[in-house]
Amino acid sequence: MLNYPEYILHQVEKPGRYTGGEWNSVCKEWAKTPLKVALSFPDTYEIGMSNLAIPLLYDILNRNPDILAERVFSPWLDMENLIRERKLAFVSLESGHPVKEFDILGFSLGYELTYTNILNMLSLAGIPILASERGGDFPLVVAGGSCSLNPEPLADFIDAFVIGDAEEAIQDLCQAVLDAKKQTLSKDQILRELAKIPGIYVPSLYKAEYNPDGILKSIIPTAPEAPPVINRRILPELPPPTVKPVVPYIEVVQDRGAVEISRGCSRGCRFCSAGIIYRPVRVRPAAEVLSAVEGILDNCGYDEISLLSLSCSDYPGIENLVKTLAGKYADKHLALSLPSLRLTPDSVGLVNVLAGGRKSGLTFAPEAASERLQRVINKLTSEEELCDTARTAFESGWTSFKMYFMIGLPTETDEDAAAICQMAGRVNSLSRGAPGRRPQIRLSLASYVPKAHTPFQWEAQLDEESLYRRADIVRQGLKRWGIKVSWSDTKMSLLEAVFSRGDRRLGKVIYTAWQKGAKFDAWSECFNFTLWQEAFDQCGLNPSFYAHRKRPLDETLPWGHINAGVSAEFLKREYARSVEGQDTPDCREGKCHACGLEKAVAECNNRLHGK
Repeated sequence: MLNYPEYILHQVEKPGRYTGGEWNSVCKEWAKTPLKVALSFPDTYEIGMSNLAIPLLYDILNRNPDILAERVFSPWLDMENLIRERKLAFVSLESGHPVKEFDILGFSLGYELTYTNILNMLSLAGIPILASERGGDFPLVVAGGSCSLNPEPLADFIDAFVIGDAEEAIQDLCQAVLDAKKQTLSKDQILRELAKIPGIYVPSLYKAEYNPDGILKSIIPTAPEAPPVINRRILPELPPPTVKPVVPYIEVVQDRGAVEISRGCSRGCRFCSAGIIYRPVRVRPAAEVLSAVEGILDNCGYDEISLLSLSCSDYPGIENLVKTLAGKYADKHLALSLPSLRLTPDSVGLVNVLAGGRKSGLTFAPEAASERLQRVINKLTSEEELCDTARTAFESGWTSFKMYFMIGLPTETDEDAAAICQMAGRVNSLSRGAPGRRPQIRLSLASYVPKAHTPFQWEAQLDEESLYRRADIVRQGLKRWGIKVSWSDTKMSLLEAVFSRGDRRLGKVIYTAWQKGAKFDAWSECFNFTLWQEAFDQCGLNPSFYAHRKRPLDETLPWGHINAGVSAEFLKREYARSVEGQDTPDCREGKCHACGLEKAVAECNNRLHGK
């Protein structure tokens, strides 16, 4: 049975987004399962099905006989219009039940520019958008993911946030809701019970106060069940990988199997929020990786597997793991991909093993070109190392070499921008001596966005005029070599900066922008900054207050009550070292830097075991 009438599916661009029934999907008996969970991703099917969290939680929850988990993705504009015009129910993929009939609607938050899609999906489902207007007859709206580490901009819409690793926390939350259903508790009572669970943040149980100048004064609990600080859930080791994920009928962004080989990174790049919020480093044993790859191939039929990590080069024995996989599946022509490699000649050698005969493009991310700025951001890549890497790549037959850089980094000067041209120019000169067809050199620029829970969380984002000037320095400098340069939209980066470090007053801006028509803001063809500017003006807020203002170290931060595990003292020390131009070595290669994580892990385990 189709989830939507056939005549509707004939009118949309990609009907496979909405049909369900894919290989390995799970459809339990609705009436016989006590708790129904809709796992939602606020973007299209192709994006959501490429997200690692969805299959992981889908597998974990569906293993519980008392829980059914089904999937929901944001319909594209054509499908949304038909749902609204024909007054159709917005339904799940597996059973076709209306989303508003589920007990829990859980959103995965990975990018700030998907926030209006959350509101749009609630509206499509007939669920009140404001949490304060949702009674017990509607699903409990829950959110987790990297963006939940600053949950405040979405505080008006989300009933509860899962802070940190969700694999165990979501099971605790579901069990609490199951128990509450048996006891017929009210929504307010349920929320108070959820607030007792480590790592669960219930924003309605907290009050935000502001100073006359608009700066946050405090966020304090208003209920005894709500702790003053919410500590991130931290798994001591990785749970078993998912080996039977749902296989999409249509091509998705990451159209391959995936195995998470490690979680976390200890390199300490000061601009990187992932390096903080996914600490500590947890490594999956090689035998478990090999077993997972075999299971995915048997269950899914993929001919490509991606080994996922924040820094695959740091996985112990990565060379042996890759060679073992390449040798084991040589007759099956299995393609392996490592999406995150350090810029070294060894990485090229590793990718040569992965690629077999297919050698198209390599991508590396130096981020900054001058040694001074590299020390500021704590990511050192010498020009010599870059050139050695490029030379090795060209000699190995790679035909494309792409480099990622950021502009607008703290303390950056025009000279630092010009250094990007010098570095790219040296790589370009090396490409002349490559055997065969000359490799194409490409460069991608991204506007720096300061993030919560990083040493740069107090820094300002560079204003748009200065960003354009720095980008123009790079583009003009590379013209003579014909190097192609792409650059991210500065207004998208502005919004990302606003919401990555914003407070809960931004909820009314998000709501107003959505009412004006903002949705799919991460898609260039849909993004309309004019709607956002009107929303800010209507709500009496200035985006520059959030994005372009440098914050004093003693300012109360909107995410200050969320403990990511790394202490504020450590972040301040790292910020001071950045100003002084001092790098901090990887703690796995030397002494402990006392970031506070060891204490946080111990406290998390003690809380979970009632100590």
